[in-house]
Amino acid sequence: MTTNEKLVEVLNDLVQINNDRIEGYQKATEEAKDLDVDLKAIFIKMAEESIKYKTELVNEVGKLGGEAATGTTGSGKIYRVWMDVKATFTGHNRQAVLENCEFGEDAAQKAYKEALASDAEMSADVRQLITTQQASLKTSHDIIKKYRDMHKAVNA
Repeated sequence: MTTNEKLVEVLNDLVQINNDRIEGYQKATEEAKDLDVDLKAIFIKMAEESIKYKTELVNEVGKLGGEAATGTTGSGKIYRVWMDVKATFTGHNRQAVLENCEFGEDAAQKAYKEALASDAEMSADVRQLITTQQASLKTSHDIIKKYRDMHKAVNA
């Protein structure tokens, strides 16, 4: 596998995890329609964040001469199925939606950590792009966690 192929593979993994986030937050937005408007706004913002990141990553894949991934990760599909199954047991409540979103955010953090730890050679610009996206996604994770913890405390 050439250097570019390895990096394209790493970047495509991140494209897929962002596809997962987009689909996950679109699903969460649907779940939130009967819940608080604040969550719906956050979920829309997070889906838009991943659309932007996906575009940036796809551009990098193109610069490397690769073909961008269009699907989602296998674990992402499992995440969405798990979200659907869990929702049937929890009645689409705010706590369940937040817990599912945090689960997805944990998966995104893991994917970015693995990308940065990979042995694929990457330019400083690409490494910076991944690092910047990861930091922003960490902020999103912390927002979801904060909302989940606040909801748990209020309903304890």
